[in-house]
Amino acid sequence: MKMILRILLSALAVVILSKVLPGIGVDSYTTAIIVAVVLSLLNFLVKPLLIIFTLPVTIVTFGLFLLIINAIIILMADYFVDGFYVSSIWWALLFSLLLSFLQSILFSFLKEDKKK
Repeated sequence: MKMILRILLSALAVVILSKVLPGIGVDSYTTAIIVAVVLSLLNFLVKPLLIIFTLPVTIVTFGLFLLIINAIIILMADYFVDGFYVSSIWWALLFSLLLSFLQSILFSFLKEDKKK
């Protein structure tokens, strides 16, 4: 149940950011849900491989290259999902930063109170 809520909150974040950023476009709410699922799958399957293959560059740049890896994941989602548009890598980079920030805010509502 919690995973479904996280996907729906991620889709909400995708919709919000597509309304705010002119270089990002989402055709429908269904497309936003598909984008959230594809992004979670790409982050689970592809991102660890990219991190391993680019480890020397990531170490030299003190981890800043991970931002580029996140932008590449966004561009891969753009390639796989019809109805989701990212105009450039710069918009993908900004989208990935804002998506992470917005998800951290939205996911904080899902945390259970441990003081019970």
